Amino acid sequence: MAGNRSIRNQFLTQLIIASSVLLIIFSTMLYAYIKQSIYDELSQQLVNQARYIVQTFPDYKEGQRIDAKNLKNALQITARVIPAPHHFYSTIEWREHKEGNKHYIDLIYPYNFKEQTYLLISKEITNVRELLGKIFRSILVINLISLILIVLYAFGLSAMLLMPITRLTKKLSSLNENFLTTIDTRTLPEEFVPLGESINRLINRIQTFVKYQKELFIGAAHELKTPLNVMKLKNDVTLIKKRDPEKYIEALQLSNKTIQEMNQMISSILEIGRQEGAHFELPQTVDIIDFIRRKGEDFKLLAEAEGKRLTLDIRPDTLVGCIQTTLLNQILQNFLQNAIKFTPKGKGILLRTRQIDDHKIKLEVIDEGPGIDESVDLFAPFKRLGNAPGAGLGLFLAKSAADAMGAEISLKNRTDGTTGTVATLVLSTTPRCDLPEA
Repeated sequence: MAGNRSIRNQFLTQLIIASSVLLIIFSTMLYAYIKQSIYDELSQQLVNQARYIVQTFPDYKEGQRIDAKNLKNALQITARVIPAPHHFYSTIEWREHKEGNKHYIDLIYPYNFKEQTYLLISKEITNVRELLGKIFRSILVINLISLILIVLYAFGLSAMLLMPITRLTKKLSSLNENFLTTIDTRTLPEEFVPLGESINRLINRIQTFVKYQKELFIGAAHELKTPLNVMKLKNDVTLIKKRDPEKYIEALQLSNKTIQEMNQMISSILEIGRQEGAHFELPQTVDIIDFIRRKGEDFKLLAEAEGKRLTLDIRPDTLVGCIQTTLLNQILQNFLQNAIKFTPKGKGILLRTRQIDDHKIKLEVIDEGPGIDESVDLFAPFKRLGNAPGAGLGLFLAKSAADAMGAEISLKNRTDGTTGTVATLVLSTTPRCDLPEA
């Protein structure tokens, strides 16, 4: 079964079979051409001899032999006059026969129309048959040698053609998360360059994923260890000597607050695990505009409860597409939560959508907050804006969801003269997953 899946074995088999068939066809045609040429030449000579006899010796009777010595340019033939073998007709007839170990070719040529006789000319062609046999054997030997050369050439050619694939296979088999290097596409044949570039983009994607995972684990350990140490230190200080009950209550309240913050962080980390499962969610055909509008209406109430305005500018009125709704909800929820969090009371937030082309839609959440430091990778885990509360995993989750959907996500400052941030998502309405450029 493994051999049936081998590209090299299939290539070798098809090349050898095709070359062998072509070789057999060519050899057969060559042998047939040589044989026909020899017989045509011999036939023409015998016809010319027959015409000479008919013109020179028109009075021979049936049964008489014609002495070849008296003939001009005789071809070692025997000639005699015979009656019509079937019925008299004016065309010639050929036949070939064997006597003992010798082969002969006979020409029956019309001789005397009045007496309805024919001229039978026989010529030994044993040497011609032997020559054709030698030619046939020579062609067989040449074919055998050619077939061996074809097999050797097929092995060499297949090895040469598969060399880039073998090189890529060895390269990929040696990769692990601690040793990820891209492939030098300059050393690849032109046909394999797109494959090499795709593999490099995949390697970069893996490198980014591994980097974020390491940052996530290190950050999680740091974020959990610090409050635990602080809480332990406060408890140790509290237990050094007896204190008023109010002091113990205050220490317990601080511990509960720290525990609550840790629980929130653990919930965020668990959310990452749940989102990994959502990456494999089957896309659903939904009205994307209606989905975004309903989510916007929900957050509009939350914004009003905090004294802020959320305005919806949703266009077009409807757009049906195939998307992973859980991942889109994760991104939209993060954009709106951050916008509400950082926008001061009395200020506004704009949720805007525009269709770019037949298969893309652009979603923007524009706030009037303090803006961001664009030099910082806010999509990395545990990156926070200023002293804002939270685990710093929201944008990391949004970026991961966007990558899984093949969408483009960005975070920029406003450029219209107003402070604030523009969170942008460019989403395809058909399921796809583009690898990021190297």
